[in-house]
Amino acid sequence: MARKNAFRDAAVRIGSAAGKVDGTAHKAANKAAKAVQVAKVELTQLSKQVAALKKQVEKSTRQLKNALR
Repeated sequence: MARKNAFRDAAVRIGSAAGKVDGTAHKAANKAAKAVQVAKVELTQLSKQVAALKKQVEKSTRQLKNALR
């Protein structure tokens, strides 16, 4: 009977370790997904800023060309 308990105890330890690893992997995946979302928002904001700066440079260029005429 002691042998069956030892097998069961070993199986419990293995299952617990697998569960911990699975939980850790799940947490890491969630963190990565959140980081991706933040990066996506920041990239969108940067794209808008670059577009605004491009418009400003084009406007300044037109004004400079008109001033030099």
